[in-house]
Order: sequence, then C-alpha cells, then structure tokens
Amino acid sequence: MNKRGHVLNAMLLSLGLGYLFEPAGNLETFRTIVTIGVPVTLGALVPDVDTAFGKHRKTLHNLPLLVGFVAFPELFGNLEYVWIGVLTHYVLDVAGSKRGIALFYPVWKKEFGLPLGVPVSSSRADLMTVFVTALELGIAALVVYDVPQYGVQVARQSVGL
Repeated sequence: MNKRGHVLNAMLLSLGLGYLFEPAGNLETFRTIVTIGVPVTLGALVPDVDTAFGKHRKTLHNLPLLVGFVAFPELFGNLEYVWIGVLTHYVLDVAGSKRGIALFYPVWKKEFGLPLGVPVSSSRADLMTVFVTALELGIAALVVYDVPQYGVQVARQSVGL
C-alpha cells in the first residue's frame, strides 16, 4: 500500500478503537480517538521511511523492528500506541498488496503476502484498505470484549489503558 492507504487505515482504525475503548460517543471518546490516533498514524508511516535509504519492504518491514516497537513502551513508558501503527502497516502490506513484505529480513529476503492483495496503483486499493481495517477492528473487538476477563486486563495494560 502507499502512504495514503496507510494513513486511511490508521485513521479508521483509531476511530474504531476509540469507540471500542470508550463507546459512549462523548468527549471522552473523542479524547481516546486523538490519544490513539496520533501515535498509530505515526507508527503506520514509520516502515516506509526505508524508501529513502534502504530496500523498501525489507529494511523496516520485518519482525525484529516490530518486536522493538512492541517492547519500547514496556521499557521506556511512552509511545504506547506506535506499535499498533507499525503492526497494522505490516498487516496492510501483507494482506492488502500484491507484493507482500520480507518479514524475516535480513536473515531471509523472501517476501510474504496473501493472494487476495491488489497492486498499490489499483482502483480497488482503497476498498482493500477499508476491508483489511474492518478485519483488524473485528479482531480488536474480540480482544476487547470476548477474551476472558484476565485477557482483557492484560491486553489493555499492554496498550497503556
């Protein structure tokens, strides 16, 4: 996907997560959307920085980088939602685009993707982005509402709520 697709994904995801965490639809919901939205959007853009200096969809599109972003808030106490943006960037590139990403780079350069992806330049790219975002929100809803209570507490603590 391109920058536009990743920003669309991040904004829709932030809106959905805001309502999942604060479903009242009031000022607190809006605050939650903003609190989640800015770091998720920044995180969604981080992997494409490699277009300026490295091998795109390899240098910053791999599992070691994602592990670093997941661990960062635990180690340093900030950037709680950036990892969500990085993770959803990967999901969108794997599921939504034809090419896929090199998840295990630099150890293995093979790119992984799902066969349902569309070319970035396709007129269906935005539709694919919305579809993948809906799936991501469905998974998030399961984590927030249907996981046993202990799992919900652990999930919320891991994202900083």
